[in-house]
Amino acid sequence: MADSNIDKKEAQAEELREREMEKDIQEPKEANAEENLKEVVKIVEEKEKKEEEKISKEAEKNFKVEEGRGEYKRESREDRFAREAQEKLDAWVPKTDLGRKVRSNKVKDIDEVLESGLKIMEPEITDILMPGLKVDTLFIGQAKGKFGGGKRRAFRQTQKKTKEGNVLTFGVMAVVGDGKGHIGIGYGRAAETLPAKEKAIRKAKMNMVKIKRGCASFDCSCSEPHSVPLSVKGKCSSVVIELIPAPQGTGLVVNDEIKKILRAVGIRDIYSKTSGKTRTTFNMAKACMAALNKIGDIQY
Repeated sequence: MADSNIDKKEAQAEELREREMEKDIQEPKEANAEENLKEVVKIVEEKEKKEEEKISKEAEKNFKVEEGRGEYKRESREDRFAREAQEKLDAWVPKTDLGRKVRSNKVKDIDEVLESGLKIMEPEITDILMPGLKVDTLFIGQAKGKFGGGKRRAFRQTQKKTKEGNVLTFGVMAVVGDGKGHIGIGYGRAAETLPAKEKAIRKAKMNMVKIKRGCASFDCSCSEPHSVPLSVKGKCSSVVIELIPAPQGTGLVVNDEIKKILRAVGIRDIYSKTSGKTRTTFNMAKACMAALNKIGDIQY
C-alpha cells in the first residue's frame, strides 16, 4: 500500500511539472504575438499617413493650378500698392464724356486732350493715358525745432483756434511728371497726412500741362530737348525766378525743391536767378510753374 501511494504522488508531481512546462511554452508565444500585432499596426499607420500626405500635396497643387496662382511668393510693399492701384483703375467707372472716350480707347494720347483745351476732371484719365508717372512731394513744411532748427518735411501743418480747441490741418504739394515735357502740380489739405497726400496727387494729375523744351544755349549746338528754349521769368508773391538755358553737362543750378519740378518735366541742364523770400517753397514752386507755362505763350 505504501508503495502504491508513493507511485501516485510521483505521478501527480510529473503531471504538475508537465502542466507548468506547457504554460511556460504558451505564455511567450502569446507575448510574441501581441508584440507582432503592435508592430504591424504601426507599419500600417505609417503607410496610411504617407499616402494621405501625398494625396493632400497633389490636391493643393491642382487647386493652385486651377486658380492660376502657382507657388506662393511674398508680395513687396511697392508691388502691393501697384496691384491695388491697378485694381482701382480696372474698376473705374467714368463720369465725364472725356473719361468715357478714354475708357473706350477713342482718345489714346494726352496731347490730344491738352491741345483740344478739355479739362481733366478725373485723375484716372491721366493714369490710363500716361502709365508709369513719377510722383514726388515738395518739402513745404517744417518740423518743430529750437531756434528755427527744425528739419524740412513734406507736410505743412496749420492750426485754427475754435471753442473746442486747436484744429490741425495738413497741406501737401505733389509733383507728377513723365520726364518728357508733361507735368502737373497740386496742393491738397486734410485733417490727416495720408489723405492730404492722396488729394494732392489727384489734383496734380488733373492739372497736367505740356512744357516745350529745347536747347538755346550759345555754348551748346545740339538738338536735344535738355533745357528751356529761351529765358523766362515767373513770379509769385515776392519770389521771382528766371530760368536761363544751359549747355549739356551743366546740371540743374537751382534750389533742391525746384530740381524735383524740372526733373519731372525732363529738363537736365539750366541756369537760374532768384530774388525775394526764396525759402518759401510754396511760392517758389508756383513761380517756377509760372515761368514754365510762359514758354508756350511766347512766340519766338
